[in-house]
Amino acid sequence: MPAENTRVLALTGGVGGAKLCLGLDRLLPPGTLQILVNTGDDFEHLGLHISPDLDTLLYTLAGRANPAMGWGLEGETWNAMGALEQLGGSTWFRLGDKDIATHLFRTARLAAGDDLAAVTADLARRMAISSVVHPMSCQAVRTTVHSDEGDLPFQHYFVRRRCEPRVHGFSFEGIEDAAPNPAVMELLAKNHFSQVVVCPSNPFVSIDPILKLRGLWKALRDCDAPVVMVSPIVAGLAIKGPAAKMMAELRVPVTALGVARHYAEHYPGLVDYFLIDESDATLADDINRLGLKARVAPTIMNTLEQKIELARLCLALELR
Repeated sequence: MPAENTRVLALTGGVGGAKLCLGLDRLLPPGTLQILVNTGDDFEHLGLHISPDLDTLLYTLAGRANPAMGWGLEGETWNAMGALEQLGGSTWFRLGDKDIATHLFRTARLAAGDDLAAVTADLARRMAISSVVHPMSCQAVRTTVHSDEGDLPFQHYFVRRRCEPRVHGFSFEGIEDAAPNPAVMELLAKNHFSQVVVCPSNPFVSIDPILKLRGLWKALRDCDAPVVMVSPIVAGLAIKGPAAKMMAELRVPVTALGVARHYAEHYPGLVDYFLIDESDATLADDINRLGLKARVAPTIMNTLEQKIELARLCLALELR
């Protein structure tokens, strides 16, 4: 079991990162895990504020996620989408009937003047989630994918075009004006956390938007807690999502070493430990030469037990 004074901050995107967050949530005492979630994927659709990564995490921690897809709700129905399609409405982004309730709740609360952090905290409470879930910012940040089909809003690239366009780069509209989550920044300044875990999420569109918020990555670097990062690339493949395809199109080696180099070059001194899968053990020396301490472990998380065990391994790494 983790030490009694263990207090963890996890950074995550959607499906892949939510797996490790679930392991951490089930391993740690209630209230000792805080999770900072990417909101660069957020967008407005059919008049609703959609927060895909936040909702994936909330549904996962609440035990309500669709186990086959990893996102959306288990036992979902699609009556609203079916009726909308008959009316000729836009149905490229599929919203299940129960999922729509979450978006209606969030949109109404935001329209009434609550900020995204307060609404997220209320959703987590109503879903009986004991960990603390934070949006990365309460101000809008919107990811744009620069592609061979022009500039595409992230969800148009990811869902509507199914990641088919070739990627040239990314930008984050509004990030210069967006403040990082103040509650998390205050806790970092107070050295509240004993461990920081960067979950295996897409480095370009899940973790970069968080780290690029002003002052955030340096606050993480300068806090006393070790920063442990888990590679989202295993044996040259992304376990979930388009990270490997993006890396190839950006001419970044599709390896755990390629991911490690991205963080070493863009956020020097941030990462203390870089956790790679057993299948990538031969890359450990090269990662060490980047200034990151490579550690090798089983990182595939197909079962709850594997999620918890990987969480346990992350928390066993301490600054020495």
